Amino acid sequence: MPPRELTALALTITPFPTPNQDERPPEVNDIDTLVLHYTGMRSANDALNRMRDPVWKVSAHWCVDEDGTIYSLVPEEMRAWHAGVSWWRGRSNLNDHSIGIEIVNPGHEFGYRPFPAAQMNALIQLCEAIQARHVIDPRNVVGHADIAPSRKRDPGELFDWARLAREGIGVWPEPVAEPDPTLSVTRPEQGRHVRDWQSRLTQFGYGLYEDGVFGEETEHVITAFQRHFRQARVDGVLDAGTGAILKHLIAADD
Repeated sequence: MPPRELTALALTITPFPTPNQDERPPEVNDIDTLVLHYTGMRSANDALNRMRDPVWKVSAHWCVDEDGTIYSLVPEEMRAWHAGVSWWRGRSNLNDHSIGIEIVNPGHEFGYRPFPAAQMNALIQLCEAIQARHVIDPRNVVGHADIAPSRKRDPGELFDWARLAREGIGVWPEPVAEPDPTLSVTRPEQGRHVRDWQSRLTQFGYGLYEDGVFGEETEHVITAFQRHFRQARVDGVLDAGTGAILKHLIAADD
């Protein structure tokens, strides 16, 4: 089947339909979350073929290749199988309410690398088109790592979230002038101060037990937050800069 033109955005969409899809639950009345992934495989063909293989039971609505080619796999009104066990802003089963975009990149396992300009340009135009069709709160533009921090790392610390935010896709913090120099929380600390930071993370959207213990789960969430919002430091430590960024993002949403 030849590509069809999305003329309003001057993009070429290549159909690549997959059987890995089903109906969204009848109680779902809106699509309000956009989840970005990297493919994490050696090639685009490997990723596309896996998303078409019914044995694997995985898919996404869209896939953006490194040269900017956009593949359409699942109609947006249908449910794609991309999020898995997930949580964001008080909601589980993110497949029900979300659109998933796979971005071709070998990922951390096979030689993680920056995302090329042609790919980012196409992705931005695709996201703009999706946002024109659906009401998506900027805070609901997330990575797979955000909604499944104990399992996933994508799209990772090389992904240009800041550029997306400049284009009106998602959120990004303003520079923080004076972070709290006394802040540095890590495993195995515990206490009220830990619970306070866990509460801030859950307020922003992450799934996390507010038990006052800085354990493995909290470390995974902090790491996911840093991959998205503090990419120069991805170590799972709640240091002064990370904490200041989190406070800023929460204040900006109030």
